[in-house]
Amino acid sequence: MHGQFQFIGTGGSTGVPAIGCNCDVCTSTLPQNKRLRSSGLLKAAGKTLLIDVGPDFREQALKYKIDHLDGVLITHPHFDHVGGLDDLRVYYFIQKHALPCLLSQESMDDLKLRYHYMMRPLEHGKSISAQIDFQILESDFGHQEFQGVPIQYMSYFQTTTKVTGFRVGSFAYVSDIREYTDELVRSLSGIKVLVLSALRHVPTLMHFSLEEAIAFARRVGAETTYLTHIAHDLEYNTTNALLPPDVRMSYDGMEIYF
Repeated sequence: MHGQFQFIGTGGSTGVPAIGCNCDVCTSTLPQNKRLRSSGLLKAAGKTLLIDVGPDFREQALKYKIDHLDGVLITHPHFDHVGGLDDLRVYYFIQKHALPCLLSQESMDDLKLRYHYMMRPLEHGKSISAQIDFQILESDFGHQEFQGVPIQYMSYFQTTTKVTGFRVGSFAYVSDIREYTDELVRSLSGIKVLVLSALRHVPTLMHFSLEEAIAFARRVGAETTYLTHIAHDLEYNTTNALLPPDVRMSYDGMEIYF
C-alpha cells in the first residue's frame, strides 16, 4: 500500500510562537518555526483520514484546503488534540452523513464529559449539533479496517493518560509518548516511516527529549523518523543540524510518502 502524510500542525500544546514569548524561535521569520498544534492528514487506499483535531483545526482546514474527510483518528483526549472537535460539524453539513471517528474507550469517556452536548440523541432523524460516528477500539492492541483502510493500533501512556498510536503499512504515528511496553516495540517492527513526538532537548514528565526520541526510533528500527509536537525550545535549522541523517524535524505543511 502506498500512502501520503501531511503535517498540518507540528507544535506542542502552546503552539509556536507561544503567547507572551519573545525568544528567538517565537520571533523567527522562518516558516518552519511557525507551528500550529499537532495534527496530520493521512491519505491511503483512496481515503483521507485526520489524525487528531486540535484547537487550530479551523485554521488548518482553511490553510490546507481540507474540504473532505473520510474519518478521524484520535490519539488521546488532551485539549491540544481534541479542542477542534466541534469544528468537524462542517463536514456533516457538506457530506450529509456522520463523520466516522476511531478512538479508545478511555478517550471516549473523556469526550462524553467535555462535549456532552454532542452526545445527545438525534431529534427527528437530524443531529442537534455535529454528528460524529464514534467507533470504539476493542482492545489496547490490534488491527481494524477503518473506512477501507487497514489500521494497526497500539496503546501506551503519558503519565495517567492512555494514548493510541496508529500504523498503516510501513508508516506509524506515535505522539505524546512517555511510557511504553515491549509489546509496543513489537507492534512497530518493520516500520519504515515513523512520526514521533519530541518536545525539547531535555526530557519532561509528559514527553520524550530529543535523545530519548532517537533512542526509541533506534529500538523499533525505523528507517526514517520525523519529529513532531515540538516546543519553542527547538529551532528548526539548528536542531536539524544536531540530528542524525535518519531523524528529521518536521514542519507545518511538510508532506512525506510511504
